Parts: sequence; structure tokens; C-alpha cells
Amino acid sequence: MSELDYLYDSTEETTTRFVCFVGESMRRFDLAITNTNRFYGKKLVTDLQSGRTAVIGPDDLEEEGYLEHVYKITEEEAVELTHFLSQVVGAINFTDI
Repeated sequence: MSELDYLYDSTEETTTRFVCFVGESMRRFDLAITNTNRFYGKKLVTDLQSGRTAVIGPDDLEEEGYLEHVYKITEEEAVELTHFLSQVVGAINFTDI
């Protein structure tokens, strides 16, 4: 068996917010939003129904088609998710500069 070549291996305390909401599209969103010191302040957002996870910041919410692609949702559903996430994600923090 070959040896593993670790690029990093660290443990960190995080906080996770679990939230469920339904928009006008009647799509139910069950999300876990994890705050971490990694990813320059972006949030780790997991759709608990599909298991899909993405690192999301305000710049990602402005990227056309990003949420549709990542979470395999319709444009209408993405508008609702963007509306919610824009209230949750904060500014990006570049702590290593």
C-alpha cells in the first residue's frame, strides 16, 4: 500500500446554522451553513436534501448560473436561494495579506 502525501491535516472549531425555508416556487431548502476560518470568510453551504456543498461568498452569488449549476436547481429557485444567502454571507476576509 502506498503512503499518503498530505497537503494539510488540521482541526478547527466551526459553527453551523441549520435553516429550512420554502419560497414562492414551493421548493423547500434544507441548508447547513458552516462558518469557518478557511475560504477567506466564505460560507460552506450544504443542501441537506441533495448533499451538494459549495463554498459561497458574495462574489459567487453574483456569478450568473452558479447556484443553478452547483445545486442543480431552476433559475427561479436560484433567485430565492440568492435572496436568502445574500442576507447570510458576509464580506470576504483576506487574513493572510
